[in-house]
Amino acid sequence: MQKKLHTVFICAFALLLCRVSLADANSNKAPASAAADGLELWRIQETLAAKNFVDLTHAFAPGIPHWPGFPDETRKTIYWYDKRPDTMGTGFFSELFTHVGQWGTHVDPPAHFVKGLRTVDQIDPKEMILRLVVIDVHDEAAKNPDYTLSLERVKKWEKDHGQIPAGAFVAMRSDWSKRWPDAARMENKDAKGVAHYPGWSLPALKFLYEDRKITASGHETTDTDPGIATTKDDYSLETYILSTNHYQVELLANLDQVPEAGAIVVVTFPKPKGGSGFPARVFAILP
Repeated sequence: MQKKLHTVFICAFALLLCRVSLADANSNKAPASAAADGLELWRIQETLAAKNFVDLTHAFAPGIPHWPGFPDETRKTIYWYDKRPDTMGTGFFSELFTHVGQWGTHVDPPAHFVKGLRTVDQIDPKEMILRLVVIDVHDEAAKNPDYTLSLERVKKWEKDHGQIPAGAFVAMRSDWSKRWPDAARMENKDAKGVAHYPGWSLPALKFLYEDRKITASGHETTDTDPGIATTKDDYSLETYILSTNHYQVELLANLDQVPEAGAIVVVTFPKPKGGSGFPARVFAILP
């Protein structure tokens, strides 16, 4: 047994010496090769930086359109460059912000509607850089503000552009964001107080999340569900998305500046521990 182990050790040591010798023989080019491999991500960044970027985010402030059940934002300057009687100190600019998580362009994590599912801080960073699919229904929404994105319309997108890739972010372009920041136009209520704005449909969402295995979705309105549903406190479509343990983004902007296929979306947001939602900064990188 000892003789066998000795033989194995000698063979392993000889193999190690061979590897060291080969490394020495190639020492002049190995560091350059390793450095080139290490700089691969930098080259990718240079390529991306040369592309066109589109900000898909509304700037938020007090008074912006929001779900009517939430209070408005408040903001107070607590430090200012010069001495002021209404601040805590001087020398720099700092503000105190008070607003709900679902404020402005924002992320809704699964826990927003479903107890026990993921909160904002539990969303993996790998879910924040995704292929962007834009389904353009702004003509339909202009003709019918109660329009809902149908399964047939999703399949038409696939007929035009190919199968929606797994892990994609699917955005519904309705051009409703062009009504921003007019809250009354965003809600679009009739004389009876019924809101009229577009939304998704359950068959389309089930196809996207269950068959195409997308990572997330987003829209330009304040809600996943159409206005005629939310007026009746029906949020079943948002409940469906979040119950699948996926996140969504609401109140997107500038989708009219993004192609229906080929772009990348970056969805970023802070990391409040156990957070139920938060304003997001979303942008697209165009092909």
